[in-house]
Amino acid sequence: MFCVYGGLFFLLFSRFLYIQVTGEAEGQPLRAMAQAKYEREQVLSADRGKIVDRTGNPIAEDTVSYKLIAVLSEKASKDVKDGEMLHVTDREKTANALAEHIEMSEEDILERLNRQDDPDIYQVEFGPAGRDLSHDKMKKIEELDLPGIQFVKDKKRFYPNGPFASHLIGFAQKVEQEDGSVKTIGQMGLEQTYNDLLSGEDGKMAYESDTWGFLLPSAEKQVTPPEDGANIKLTLDKTIQNFVEDSMKQVEKEYSPERMSVIVANPKTGEILAMSQRPTFDPETREGLSSNWLNEAVQYTIEPGSTMKIFTLAAAIEEGVWKPDDYFKSGSYSIYDTTIYDHNKNGWGWISFREGFQRSSNVSMANLLERMGGEAMMNHFRNFGFGQKTGIDLPGEAAGRLNDVGPVERLTTSYGQGTTVTPIQMVQAATAIANAGKMMQPYMIREIKDPNTGKLLREGQMEEKGNPISEETAETVLELMESTVTSEQGTGKIFKLNDYSVAGKTATAQIPNGKGGYLRGPNNLLYGFLGMAPADDPQLIVYVNVHRPKIPAGEWGSVPVAKIFKPVMENSLKHLNIRPDVEEAAGETYRLPDFSGQDAETSAETLAEHGVRGVPTGVGGKVIGQFPEKETQVLPETTVLLQTEGEPVIPDFTGWPKRTILAYASMTGLTVELSGEGYAVSQSVSPGSAGDPASPVVIQLETPEQEVITSGQEEIPEEEQLPLD
Repeated sequence: MFCVYGGLFFLLFSRFLYIQVTGEAEGQPLRAMAQAKYEREQVLSADRGKIVDRTGNPIAEDTVSYKLIAVLSEKASKDVKDGEMLHVTDREKTANALAEHIEMSEEDILERLNRQDDPDIYQVEFGPAGRDLSHDKMKKIEELDLPGIQFVKDKKRFYPNGPFASHLIGFAQKVEQEDGSVKTIGQMGLEQTYNDLLSGEDGKMAYESDTWGFLLPSAEKQVTPPEDGANIKLTLDKTIQNFVEDSMKQVEKEYSPERMSVIVANPKTGEILAMSQRPTFDPETREGLSSNWLNEAVQYTIEPGSTMKIFTLAAAIEEGVWKPDDYFKSGSYSIYDTTIYDHNKNGWGWISFREGFQRSSNVSMANLLERMGGEAMMNHFRNFGFGQKTGIDLPGEAAGRLNDVGPVERLTTSYGQGTTVTPIQMVQAATAIANAGKMMQPYMIREIKDPNTGKLLREGQMEEKGNPISEETAETVLELMESTVTSEQGTGKIFKLNDYSVAGKTATAQIPNGKGGYLRGPNNLLYGFLGMAPADDPQLIVYVNVHRPKIPAGEWGSVPVAKIFKPVMENSLKHLNIRPDVEEAAGETYRLPDFSGQDAETSAETLAEHGVRGVPTGVGGKVIGQFPEKETQVLPETTVLLQTEGEPVIPDFTGWPKRTILAYASMTGLTVELSGEGYAVSQSVSPGSAGDPASPVVIQLETPEQEVITSGQEEIPEEEQLPLD
């Protein structure tokens, strides 16, 4: 026995001595094993960088959320006072209750809870359904008092404004990594493009603890602080963006268009103050997110239609061929075997080029192109930046395509068909018109700053892209664009604002069908408006496109566009404290005197001296009534009816609005039959004829922006339907 126990003691002593000398047991370093057992490491998560508007209002930021876990192991409830259960005791009840509060079926929840039968599983999570829970939802689940249900504080990406420039901002969501960890990653928009800058770097805290995880008194903590992601400040103005979102939401509800896009920009700097589109989505829930992930203002090309005439006009002025008082024959224009038409196929006879622009005549553009030459026009278009990227600091920009194949393609390009552009290209080109010939590059990123060091990583600055036109040309184009809103025959009258003058150009464009032709019918058009205000010194540019709205009978396509443009422009100017120019406009108007008892011809001459068109309703005599009433403020070229005692005479109704025609009928007692809506374009009785109460006068009306034939009239001739590449 002595030998046996003596031998065992010797072996044990030898083992102790070996371990003491080598520090190893079974080939493993004991010090490292002890350190691993008692050392703990806690992740200090970094905040993802904020995205804010120009004044610091948050658009996207991290916020506190909660992660749901279920403790399954009975070990959690051992040695707990009062017998409180800290693990799931009733699986069916727990699954049924949780299914009411998280987006997961009762069966799937129960399947996870049934893992309780595996002794190696201590707790389970519930995937995406159990993550990013709000404080309110956490409290509601907590009130259920379910044993074993616990919460861990977490972070989630928060978008406080709901659908707000969603295709621009994009969204970020948690994605499980290969090692089982979860990381917030940008999935589209700015969140994706600047994901590396926004993400930051997590930190950690290492410390020594006892068996139960408590910090040892003598232990030292080693802290590696987190580095939060960079903050991005945009040029967006939250208030103006909300004006855009609200008006688009209303038009979407009322007209159900296929798509819409709006850009608001500062023409002096190139800053984008608002940018949105429809359909859109809520980045918080992704509700409404379809297969279209494009930011259409930058990545989607369109055939712009008549807004392109702004730049054809500018090119003609630069080339010295613009003669506003020269006349041309409107209606149609032929080149080789191709004939193009005005939206009023029969035209308005011989009209001036000034009137041609106001009426949005395609033929006027064709004649200007003939005068300056196709190569000159295309060179000017390239100087305006068409067919090339603007260089805006946003991802995936498209370049568009100038259709410079031959004479026919150049012809259609002059009025906006066949050539493709992006909305942001149109805005960039428009800055040259609004900014005395200086074209500004659009930009969206105001600054990117490291919140850890305060270092400015990037700063957006205005950049002049050149001078595609002279200051004099820009001034002339602005005046003509303003006349499309103020002139009696202008197509943009509906876009007039209450307190500010507007310079702009309407568009009604056909939409390619993807088969080399165009969609047909009144509900298959793109309606747009490129406007700037105040007209004498524009502070804002607003570009609106509405695709394929469902227009009710008696209404025209410019109406939904105006319902976006007018509130956005007017409210935005007031928000920016731009002084209304209504007082200046009032100085240009004429207050109508009381013409009662005066000679009709003399009264008409008095009106003509103030630029107002006086039209006697009958042959000579004294004035016994007038429309509009006395003391009314009227603009130049307004038609004022002077009711006389003489026999009624049929005037030239061309360009008269419906209201004035009805006033004439009331004054004369003649029967007038109106066909269509808008403004007079033709009449059944020749001007100067004596009015006959027994014979009705039939007057054809057309909408001010009816550049494509609407339902019930002739369709656009096949000659105008040019193939696309």
